[in-house]
Amino acid sequence: MKTGKLPLDMLSRLLGEIEITDPRVALGPRPGEDAALIDFGDRYLVANTDPITFATDRIGWYLVQINANDLAVMGATPRWLMATLLLPEATSAEQVGDLFKQLRDACAAMEITLVGGHTEITHDLNRPIAVGALLGEVDKERVVRSGGAQPGDRIVLAGAIAVEGTAILAREAEKPLRRAGVDQAVIDQANRLLFAPGISIVPAARIACNSVRVNAMHDPTEGGLATGLLEIAKAAGVGLTVYADRIPVIDECQAICVALGLDPLGLIASGSLLAVVPPADAPTLIAALRAQGIAACDIGAVTAPTDGLHLADGEEVRNLPVFERDELARFLDQPR
Repeated sequence: MKTGKLPLDMLSRLLGEIEITDPRVALGPRPGEDAALIDFGDRYLVANTDPITFATDRIGWYLVQINANDLAVMGATPRWLMATLLLPEATSAEQVGDLFKQLRDACAAMEITLVGGHTEITHDLNRPIAVGALLGEVDKERVVRSGGAQPGDRIVLAGAIAVEGTAILAREAEKPLRRAGVDQAVIDQANRLLFAPGISIVPAARIACNSVRVNAMHDPTEGGLATGLLEIAKAAGVGLTVYADRIPVIDECQAICVALGLDPLGLIASGSLLAVVPPADAPTLIAALRAQGIAACDIGAVTAPTDGLHLADGEEVRNLPVFERDELARFLDQPR
């Protein structure tokens, strides 16, 4: 099989075969949902796990951001992190120390406690792999699920695409980008996207939960914005119509994708947030986000399941593109 996420149909079938016998599991593994919910009385314990496999630089920092995003879109507060670090044999003691510092600093910035994990030098590994397991909590009446989208809702995108994919390409593929004619200033600016605007959507998710009724939220990661939209539709059993001309694409992302023959809609998109809200609440949410310096726009609507998934581009309406794998993974697998 090719690198990247399992195909959604295969994943759905495999997850459907898992039997949940513990009555305290309020939400188990489902396509499109970012974390599990465990009943703890007046609140839910929220649990997720996510690896860092594409990036090699700043992976400890990445690990905290990505896992915290998955809890934030459930309306939860991240609390406790466990990290598994698998490192190549060529890793130096200095690099290990730097990785631990990244974890400590990122956790401290988000008031997350690093409670344990595992670290090892792993045979026959050519790049570091970091896996996080993050626990948090949320009051039951404030929980948000990807599967809560309803026909008639509006889809609000906070941030622009694709921050993470663009930053990784700038860091991991500088030489191919230069050969493709991308200016060094564009590459340098793309590199800085990792920290400004950054890949955390925790502030945006909190603003959404505190300002309007949110029916669904999702963190479009691997597979990009298009896959994030597909996962919302799959989780909720709805259709979608999204307008291409309303989707903000970062200038550096556009330049890099054109140079490398990639589609921004399928490029890993951590740093943006999909929030699905009742139509009357969309202007309020957009205003609340913009008031805190977070770009936001209404990019489309939730429709009936029989309407299907569509991307409107001017007069043309076509099926929402489906990416079998992330555009970053597709590029990294190409001979260079």
